[in-house]
Amino acid sequence: MADKRVLVVDDEIHIVHVVAIKLRNNGYEVISADNGAEAYDLALKDKPDIIVTDFQMPIMSGMELIEKLRQNDETKDIPVIMLTARSFAVPQEQQEELRISGCLSKPFSPKELLGHIEDILYQKELVGEQSKQAHS
Repeated sequence: MADKRVLVVDDEIHIVHVVAIKLRNNGYEVISADNGAEAYDLALKDKPDIIVTDFQMPIMSGMELIEKLRQNDETKDIPVIMLTARSFAVPQEQQEELRISGCLSKPFSPKELLGHIEDILYQKELVGEQSKQAHS
């Protein structure tokens, strides 16, 4: 999965650092933001392969970020993993409606997050290959 770009969004800087180290050690390029508004701008500019975002943040929450991403043709298909405190679980129907690829409760294991990212990107590649084959 080398050369894949991950946008990590969290207002808790230590979480961003821990996740970034784990991802970089596994061949990912990492860009980061500490709020949803900054993350949205980065998503438009840098076109990440996947976004990992916190649920609760200042300026623009993770849910607001995802809603905005889904409304833009350039960002609507970027997979998103939501990080939540246990008390802020995202209802399943809302996850499906916003096409959230996964949710992890804090505290989480960086290894578990890496596994989720790799699974989601693998599935995305498979779908892309099947789509190319269907159109050729």
